[in-house]
Amino acid sequence: MEPTTDPKDQLALFQSSPGALPAGAPRRADGAPPRRPPIAPAGGGGGASPIQDASLAEETQKRYLSYALSVVTSRALPDVRDGMKPVQRRILYTMHHDLGLKFDGRHVKSARVAGDVLGKYHPHSSEAIYDAMVRMAQPFTLRAPLVDGQGNYGSADGDAPAAMRYTEAKLSKIADELLSELPRSTVDFRPNYDGTQDEPTVLPARFPNLLVNGAQGIAVGMATSIPPHALGEVIDAAVAMIDGEGTTTKQLLKHIKGPDFPTGGQLLSSRKELEEVYETGQGSLKLRGTWKEEAAPSGGKRGESNPLIIIQSIPYGLERKNVVAQIAEIIIDKKLPLLLDVRDESTDETRIVCEVKKEANAELVMAYLFKHTSLSTNVQVNLTCLVPIKTAAGETVTTPQRCSLVQMLRQFLDFRMEVVVRRLGHDLAQIKKRIHLLEGFVTIFDALDETIRIIRKSEGKQDAAQKLMKRFELSELQVDAILELRLYRLAQLEINVIRGELEEKRKEEKRLSQLLSSLGARWKLIRAELLEIKTTYADRRQTKITGADETEYDAEAFIIDEDAVVLLSAQGWLKRQQSVRDLSATRVREGDAILDVAAGSTKSSIALFSSTGACYVMRIVDVQATTGYGNPVQTLFKMQDGERIVKMLSFDPRMLEVPPPEPESDGPLLDGKEPAGPHGLFVTKLGQTSRFSLRGHRDPSTRAGRKYARLAEGDEVLYADFCDGTERLACATSHAHALVCMANEVPILAGAGKGVRLVKLDGADDGVVGARLIRDLNDLLVVVNEDGKEYEVSVKRSVTSRAGKGSALYNYKRGKKLVRAVDPTPTLPELPEATMKDEVKA
Repeated sequence: MEPTTDPKDQLALFQSSPGALPAGAPRRADGAPPRRPPIAPAGGGGGASPIQDASLAEETQKRYLSYALSVVTSRALPDVRDGMKPVQRRILYTMHHDLGLKFDGRHVKSARVAGDVLGKYHPHSSEAIYDAMVRMAQPFTLRAPLVDGQGNYGSADGDAPAAMRYTEAKLSKIADELLSELPRSTVDFRPNYDGTQDEPTVLPARFPNLLVNGAQGIAVGMATSIPPHALGEVIDAAVAMIDGEGTTTKQLLKHIKGPDFPTGGQLLSSRKELEEVYETGQGSLKLRGTWKEEAAPSGGKRGESNPLIIIQSIPYGLERKNVVAQIAEIIIDKKLPLLLDVRDESTDETRIVCEVKKEANAELVMAYLFKHTSLSTNVQVNLTCLVPIKTAAGETVTTPQRCSLVQMLRQFLDFRMEVVVRRLGHDLAQIKKRIHLLEGFVTIFDALDETIRIIRKSEGKQDAAQKLMKRFELSELQVDAILELRLYRLAQLEINVIRGELEEKRKEEKRLSQLLSSLGARWKLIRAELLEIKTTYADRRQTKITGADETEYDAEAFIIDEDAVVLLSAQGWLKRQQSVRDLSATRVREGDAILDVAAGSTKSSIALFSSTGACYVMRIVDVQATTGYGNPVQTLFKMQDGERIVKMLSFDPRMLEVPPPEPESDGPLLDGKEPAGPHGLFVTKLGQTSRFSLRGHRDPSTRAGRKYARLAEGDEVLYADFCDGTERLACATSHAHALVCMANEVPILAGAGKGVRLVKLDGADDGVVGARLIRDLNDLLVVVNEDGKEYEVSVKRSVTSRAGKGSALYNYKRGKKLVRAVDPTPTLPELPEATMKDEVKA
């Protein structure tokens, strides 16, 4: 940016800059504001310029990298050493150091904790701090909660916690294992955000908190998802690593069976899958809820005693109320007739009760629920965390890294060794200081009378100190302690206590010196402390580990084999009924009418052919069963604006047998062979037509459907139906031309295409208004002109060859166009009853 030189521009810049004169302020005689020093060009003399040239790209990159680094290291990722994110570490430190909220003390208001953390260490928002504290207090979130919450801290049902002014908190007992060594110079401290306080860079954790409680976080360009584990198993693995028996992932998995979620569940992962996840530091594990069968006491639904399925646990991170709602939706939509009712009887323990029919197979019911609800989920594992490294200047900084299980435990043990060395060094220094004082006491006791005499003859404390230091060769520290000594400590009994303490301190000094000089002894100490924590806090595993899946979901096993009628309205509403006696009495929306009817077994499929050349296929059982209006087709499939259904076909074998696709016949034409039947036929508005194989549309489609025609711009499908090649195909155009040809004159395309010409149109404003396959000589295509007059297209008078112009229905005059075809009245299809079940099952 070049500095402005134009006086008017400089004046505008002055008025718009910070400190500009407000309206009405005094000005010079010429109306300009008071003079101020001119802006010096960048890089010129006259001092530093407030405006400097800079590259927007470079500045953006620099600031974004600064933001990304802040998010990664100061917000989203946990430290591999203590398993804490900064906000969590600051909460625990405030509760321990500033508020003294030990596990054996009293609770205080959560608002006070959040306020102290906000004001001293974490200047972001009290809500963010409180949310982090709530998570650390929830037993269904952390495997070993670090905060002892009192009040409403939320629930596994998804209930939100109460406001911070209503809840109270203090540290849990196990949190003391993360903080107790802080006063012993075990970790480094750094200034807080405003330099008025000091905070620890890491907590001196005495157990692998990151693996025990896990972590979730999204940073910039990376994320972490570390599942929780059982405390006892993690400590056993750490001890095995100390013993040299846990150097590989395979060896560690002898002790760590896998993730252990506080909400329980069942982990469907083989040992090989777990080994791969822990070796690479990333992967996916399948987790599902656990259940059991239980007999109903009496008087179940509908006055009967029905068996019960009790869901005892749900996957980690789910809300119970959502699981119950998903199961209830299945019951309401009658997607699983074997399932009658669901209710939530959970307290602190999960107990979701599902009532089923007497003949129901509980394993099959649960297989369906695992498939169609969140009772079965995939847990993503990403062992990304902040790992400490030494800089060239000798400082310790952290960097994000995806670790393996071996690396995570190794990092913790190395950190534990560093903490123990610093703790032992601190304790040794304190012991030496105490020994030094005790030795001074013993020295003056042997010359007690002389010491008293020197003190009495001294002119003051400073004079007495100098004389005692000179006479007995004592240090300043020793003399200060002697002069502060109370008179009763001069008794014979008290000096014996001092001598006994001195002897104990010297023994402790020797022990600490030996520990500091022996690496093996320190590892034994760390090992013993880990096992002590295991003895105190370890509990039983919550999540079951199974290497193989249980009963696999089979959709066919849950469909009750019964006949049904599917009705499609002209406005695109679809519904299923068990039986229909009179189509005219079927309930439809005002102004709507039944367009098509299909029948078949609930295990069969129906195909819906749309005006854009897409075929949507779904099972009959998936159509809503109702006596109401049904569901709009647009809610079932991903359809375009203005797209409509022109035909519905049933693929029930009794109505239309469609074998599975055969690549040799349904793919591209091979050796001159046509795609295998059965075939469908379509006619478009611009007079194109084609036959195509229905085999590719046999199975249910996605929401986007499958293409059976690829249309030119501005074209649309007006008619589609099943075609065996023996029929005649009739059509009529808006310019009153009709054409009837044999259906076998229409070629069969191997894939979706534009088709071939059926009728030659008479100008750009002409187009096909209707078409129909004539299966009987008495069948007619009826079309209507603008005046509402009907005309019949019959085999007797309009037969010609395909691609011709056809014959005129009447003398066409401008304004008297044909506008539409009269839809034939749909009829109820008949299903053979004798062979119905056997054919559908086959």
